[in-house]
Amino acid sequence: MGTTISSTVRRNIEFPSGRISYSERGIGPVALFVHGVLLNSYLWRHQLDGLSDIRRCIAVDLLAHGDTEIIESQDVSVTANANMLREFLDALKIDRVDLVGNDSGGGIAQIFAALNPERVRSMTLTNCDTHDNWPPEAFKPFLEMAAAGGLAETLDAMLSDKNVYRSQQALGPAYENPEQVSDDIIEKYLRPLIQNEQRIFDLQRFLAAFDNCYTVAVQDRLKKLNAPTLIVWGTDDVYFDVKWSHWLADNIPGTTRRVEFKDARIFFPEERWQEFNQELRTHWQAQQ
Repeated sequence: MGTTISSTVRRNIEFPSGRISYSERGIGPVALFVHGVLLNSYLWRHQLDGLSDIRRCIAVDLLAHGDTEIIESQDVSVTANANMLREFLDALKIDRVDLVGNDSGGGIAQIFAALNPERVRSMTLTNCDTHDNWPPEAFKPFLEMAAAGGLAETLDAMLSDKNVYRSQQALGPAYENPEQVSDDIIEKYLRPLIQNEQRIFDLQRFLAAFDNCYTVAVQDRLKKLNAPTLIVWGTDDVYFDVKWSHWLADNIPGTTRRVEFKDARIFFPEERWQEFNQELRTHWQAQQ
């Protein structure tokens, strides 16, 4: 695209994995942002707003999330999502990206980078599933609830009373300041997940496919990944302890910097976006 994208636009593109929805803003080298479970590309709105002067920022909705649409037989495992990212870039004729991942999206980013190192100009990993810490212990009760058939009821409860979403029993622990998460943000994340029974079923399949075999399988390839890698970690995360940031730094030879955001939690790209954007800008400018 040769014209400047001065405001964020929503687009869709169709290929074998489905009709993939994404947000885009800016021009220049492409930065690809990958969100985690229960969220969508809206997580990255502050990055698209704040970094579009130096990157063509693209935030994708993963399989079984956001406005992305898939057929019933589509694999929704994390490796299938990593493969979707490759198909997505092929469809847009994008060769290489600055890859950014959070939560399960960070695990997917690791798999994508390990399987497609030639497509990664640089990588940034924030608090995310790593090696055999997938799913993390703190998330297992949610998975057990979903496996027992309670997903639709739980999503309905969080949408009917947004304070349920913000509670310590739900997504509250993911935020440093859950009370500041607006009703509108919660709507944007959860409403697409309950549009119909198929959407709920797809999310159930996504959750059921959580298995650390996918990340453990790529460890040897990660150890050969020379793409310049930035690791930014919130220190107060109940899901992903700081030790996993050290594990990534020790296992990815391309690691150039490991940063800790004191007291931050997993969704700090939303809450600490000014600090995070500055780290991304510095990281990317070092590669030019």
